[in-house]
This record gives sequence, structure tokens and C-alpha cells, in this order.
Amino acid sequence: MARRKQIYEGKAKIIFEGPEPGTVIQYFKDDATAFNNQKKAVLEGKGVLNNRISEFVMVGLERIGVPTHFMKRLNMREQLVRHVEIVPLEVVVRNVAAGSLCKRLGLENGTVLPRSIIEFYYKDDKLGDPLVSEEHITAFNWANPQEIDDMMALALRTNDFLSGMFAAVGIKLIDFKIEFGRQYEGEMMRLIVADEISPDSCRLWDMETNDIMDKDRFRQDLGNVTDAYREVARRLGVLRENESAGQSGPVLVSDNGE
Repeated sequence: MARRKQIYEGKAKIIFEGPEPGTVIQYFKDDATAFNNQKKAVLEGKGVLNNRISEFVMVGLERIGVPTHFMKRLNMREQLVRHVEIVPLEVVVRNVAAGSLCKRLGLENGTVLPRSIIEFYYKDDKLGDPLVSEEHITAFNWANPQEIDDMMALALRTNDFLSGMFAAVGIKLIDFKIEFGRQYEGEMMRLIVADEISPDSCRLWDMETNDIMDKDRFRQDLGNVTDAYREVARRLGVLRENESAGQSGPVLVSDNGE
């Protein structure tokens, strides 16, 4: 069997050529990064869990009419997805104040926002993914006004779906980040949800205890990162009680962010 051609490697995933035109294979790594790649570690089993959770979410979104790049899960770490042209923006939907929003606006962590807020960040690791306005987006032709409207509408529909899905299993959706891709079919183009939706890209708190169940456990050195991801998967029903996503838990390989 011929070796697959690698197209791109990011901080958490590797993209390979797909078996058919218009497809690629998305491989989930165990690597964890924070603070613009200043803090790094390998958390054994994280990629497996994110693969399963993101599959579950993407399938759910498709059911309610939100188009995604997901086609099928191939194995424990890989998905077959549609090839898209990634819009160079991270779209963040915030329901509760946390992270950078608290620092920027002086809000207390955990403050419920008056309504869901959408923010755009320019995807550029060297610049630290800066916050940008719609004026920046249109001026630099990262997306046109119609695409901005479409991304906002799809982001809010995704927020409604995720909020209800997580609330049903006792988890509060604080905020999340999604990315969009342009899928071309002949002369037609549509925006679809791409990348992943997992505890790597969502802030998730236990509804009763406010325990953190997402990547902030890594950012804040709280430990038990993979255990938290595993609990999210268990509650969603994508991981059986006796099923393991790795071995004993997170294994810290390197940490440069102290």
C-alpha cells in the first residue's frame, strides 16, 4: 500500500490526502499546546477522545441541517472529511465570561453574558491569532459580508445545538471556537463547519460543581486532562464504561510554558 501524502500538520492534527478527489484524512494527535504553542505536552489518548467526540458533534450538526466537512470515522484516530478551503478566521461564540474576555473587559470569571457574543480572530500563530473586526475581515478580503453573515448564523445554530446537547448531560457550555471552510462544487460554493469540535475547542464546566472539563485543565496545570475529556465522552455516550482511550492517563512529555 502506498504511503499517504501529508498535506499539512498543525498543533493537534495532521491532514493527509484522501482516497478520492475532494476528500482528505484528518488524523488526531495526542499533542496539547497552549499560549500560542509556548506550553506543550503529549497527553496519551487525547486524540482518540477528540476524534470520537468531534464525530458525535458533527453528525449531530448534520442532523439539524448545519453542513460540516465530516464524512465518516475511519478508525480510532482518523476521519475522512471533505476537502475545503479554510477561511482564515477562528469564530468564537461566548455564553459565559472566561479566558481572554475577562482580561480584556474586566469581567468576573463565570459571569453569564446578556446574550451570546460572536468574536472573530485572524488565524496566524506568529501574530497570536489576534481579535479582528468585520471591517478588518472585509478590507483584507478574508471573507465577504455574505460569508460573515453565514458564519454568524451557522455559529449561533451550532451554539444552540451544543448548549442543549451538553446541558442534557450536566455540562455547561461556556464558549467554543469553530472554523469554516469553503466547499466548491462546480461553480457553486458553500460554507461548512470544518476542523473539530471537542474539549480542545470548547470550554466546558460541570453544571453542579463548575469543575473544568476542557483544555483549560492543561492551560491552568490542573491535571487529569485526559480523564476530564474521557468523562465528557462517557456522558455523551460515545465511550463505553469499560472502554479506554489510552493507557493510564495523560503522559507529560515536555512542558515549556512554566
